Amino acid sequence: MTTNSIATAEIAPSASATPSTTAEALPDPAAAIASAEAARTRLDFGRSARPAFRALIGFDAAAREGLDPALVELIQIRASHINHCAYCLHMHTNDARKAGESEDRLHLVAVWREARHFFTAKEQAALALTEAVTLVADGGVPDDVYAEAAARFDERELAQVIALICAINTWNRVALATGKVAGTDERR
Repeated sequence: MTTNSIATAEIAPSASATPSTTAEALPDPAAAIASAEAARTRLDFGRSARPAFRALIGFDAAAREGLDPALVELIQIRASHINHCAYCLHMHTNDARKAGESEDRLHLVAVWREARHFFTAKEQAALALTEAVTLVADGGVPDDVYAEAAARFDERELAQVIALICAINTWNRVALATGKVAGTDERR
């Protein structure tokens, strides 16, 4: 056998290998969510720390005040991507859809820098600030990121954006620490 035929033999499927005629069945989402929730062993933060939970709800509501609802969801989605919080990501992508957000933009939030034409300059500034504040331990909030956000938002709006970023990061940490299950929503 020549070197070329050896390489071909290594990557060619064997004659006995046949493609599966039936695709693996996807789990029933409702049943999978119910099973995951039933297996959850961590505390219910809302019940166990009711005053802190209520304070966080109040902080979240105050942070959103006066901000464009679409921008609020984009910020929450991006922070949830970074923090790997499936619970919050599921919740906020659903909220964004209900508010009329496009599937294209939802799919591109995680890679917004490569798809800038899908986002306004103001949204881009908010997403960059979201990343910097969420990853603050990696190098603080760079002056250029802050300056761009300050150029796009008035002082009150900028403070609201920063508060919202802090709120979603707190929610992500609560959800991750308590093992919240993606697909459930305690707001209901």
